[in-house]
Amino acid sequence: RFQKELQTLKENSALRTIKNVAKESEYIFFENKKYINLSSNDYLGIGNNRHLISEFFETAKKEELFLGATSSRLLTGGDYVFAKLEKLLEKKFQSKIPSNIQTKALLFNSGYHANVGVHCALLSKNDVIFQDKLNHASIIDGTMLSGAKMFRYKHLDYKNLENLLQKHRNNFENAIISTETVFSMDGDICDLKKLIELKEKYDCILIVDEAHAFGLLGENSLGVSEMQDCIKDIDLIIGTFGKAIGSYGAFVFGNKILIEYLKNKARSFIFSTMFPPINAMFSIFVIENVLQNPNFQQNKKKFFEKVNIFKKKLEEKGFCSDSKSQIVPIVLGSNEKTISVCEKFQSKGFFTLPIRHPTVALNSSRIRISLRCDLDFEKVYDLVNLI
Repeated sequence: RFQKELQTLKENSALRTIKNVAKESEYIFFENKKYINLSSNDYLGIGNNRHLISEFFETAKKEELFLGATSSRLLTGGDYVFAKLEKLLEKKFQSKIPSNIQTKALLFNSGYHANVGVHCALLSKNDVIFQDKLNHASIIDGTMLSGAKMFRYKHLDYKNLENLLQKHRNNFENAIISTETVFSMDGDICDLKKLIELKEKYDCILIVDEAHAFGLLGENSLGVSEMQDCIKDIDLIIGTFGKAIGSYGAFVFGNKILIEYLKNKARSFIFSTMFPPINAMFSIFVIENVLQNPNFQQNKKKFFEKVNIFKKKLEEKGFCSDSKSQIVPIVLGSNEKTISVCEKFQSKGFFTLPIRHPTVALNSSRIRISLRCDLDFEKVYDLVNLI
């Protein structure tokens, strides 16, 4: 049966394979060829910044750090550096919140662990969740494990969401509204203030996933919640260190009661060995030395100016999208067509990968272009003519 399913995937151009690659700054090396890497979530170019990594290891020599936590944090995996990272996050987010609001942060192994753990822990069969139809698989998986009733509203359609809330909210005990902020396959951004209005009107908990925004968007790079000035009104914010920060791990920040509850109920936190302490130290290093660097804001501004030029050049060629971020999709439709175009791009030195069902809806296969601060945009602009 499994072999037949694999064959069907192959026939439908949907079979996934692992690409074993080497990386160097903006480039990626695959099968002995060099490409400009346009498929990475390393938005700040930190993950492959050898100078920065060398600087970190010089700093890390002063610390007693270990490569493995070796157990759950609730056992003996609770290295001091994890608490230090949580305190740093609390300080950053709390600076945008009135002092009378009690908040905490809690680390998870990954964004997937965080979303599954949070949604599964806070929901039960007596509860309901309303979530954007294009939410990440990890949010859906956590919901399904909880046994709660799930309604998926049309993407960024808050009128549809309110219709669902009016019809179903009062039939359940607790209710959650859950959304990504920057949507990973479209690059568009949700309206958090509208969601806050609805969550207050219908007595819901609001959870937002800042995976593709944390480290990049907002005055202090805290994400869309900072950019839209509404951190104080969101119950839980989920972020990751594995994308813009160039490290590993994830966090949940928000209401103190909910965080304490997650420590006791989130199975992906309780029953998993903690991620390596050295990654937590590197995340601290990046937040303190990169995100707080006076030159960073200026470089970030220049980066988004270049991103907007790229989008404008695409629009001039007839390719339009709703992207408001560094993620720019080129929707092509069929799997076969998308694979063909990717191969053409690679033949011209651009490393892109096809995004296919079930990651995206049927017949909406696309090339997802991830733009990064360390790219040579003059070369990236050449991609427009190729498209």
